[in-house]
Amino acid sequence: MIRRIALLCLALSVPTFAQTTLNGAGATFPYPMYSKWFSKYHDAHPDIQFNYQSIGSGGGIRQVLAGTVDFGASDGPMSDEQLAQAKIKILHVPTVLGADVPAYNIPGVTGELKFTQEALAGIFLGKITSWNDPAIAKANPDVKLPNDQIIVIHRSDGSGTTYIWTDYLSKISLDWQSQAGKGTSVKWPVGLGGKGNEGVAGMIRQMQGSIGYVELVYAVQNKITYGSVRNAAGEFVKASLDSVTAAAASVKNMPADFRVSITNAPGKDAYPISSFTWLLIPAQSKDAAKGKIIADFLSWMVDDGQKMTADLTYAPLPESVVTKVKAEIKQVR
Repeated sequence: MIRRIALLCLALSVPTFAQTTLNGAGATFPYPMYSKWFSKYHDAHPDIQFNYQSIGSGGGIRQVLAGTVDFGASDGPMSDEQLAQAKIKILHVPTVLGADVPAYNIPGVTGELKFTQEALAGIFLGKITSWNDPAIAKANPDVKLPNDQIIVIHRSDGSGTTYIWTDYLSKISLDWQSQAGKGTSVKWPVGLGGKGNEGVAGMIRQMQGSIGYVELVYAVQNKITYGSVRNAAGEFVKASLDSVTAAAASVKNMPADFRVSITNAPGKDAYPISSFTWLLIPAQSKDAAKGKIIADFLSWMVDDGQKMTADLTYAPLPESVVTKVKAEIKQVR
């Protein structure tokens, strides 16, 4: 009995720490990176928990505007119109660099295909409908392409990955720009929809003859073949840490609000469907304690967090951007 009382007293004497949960929602494009960061930060700060819902950039923007989350995430920057709807200032904090890749499942073709701008636009416009079409075959003379129908897979949800893809197509194809345009959601001329990068990757794996766009890490993790893309300099470049970094280097003057596009970047080494991705952070949190935690996390992210990016095939922020982000973080409270 005395021993049980002693144990109870000991238990009561151990200090308990209040758990703070930060709720966020948005992009699937950087989800593998964010998941790792949130886990590592929690390991170092057990009293802080992140609850991030990977629902797509469109959902992240809607929720941060509605004030139902502590932060949002998007691969496509918010528009001027969306920012005007915000009740408080929303900051775009760049986190990492990634790439959309053309991923495919073609019977009998296991090697890397080369895609020209014309071929990609034609496929997603529904004008190129078979894999042995001359527009594809000409760039791949050593590949025996089947006379199989092309099945286009695209996102069904509001998506920053879609924003990046359609931003690129709008720059390289006047037909695409006039018929579909760019956005987190567009009216697709052709194809089947999958939810999230996970959904699109799953559909490509299951459907022979299919092609879709996913963030690089989803192609790598799901062992889906993806091709190289001819860039603005006329070179066929495959997505990689170096080629995405080369695309980022094209930004000579980063806008003060970090809303910038690096698709179809100049330079022979630049992968043309690259992008920054952003956390959408209210400059003033409803809860001052949470604002302080978010600011501390962002500081950790641009220092320790950047060292973890390569393992998940994301490229770290350029040092010049890191310096500007550190100054931006000072606004968060």
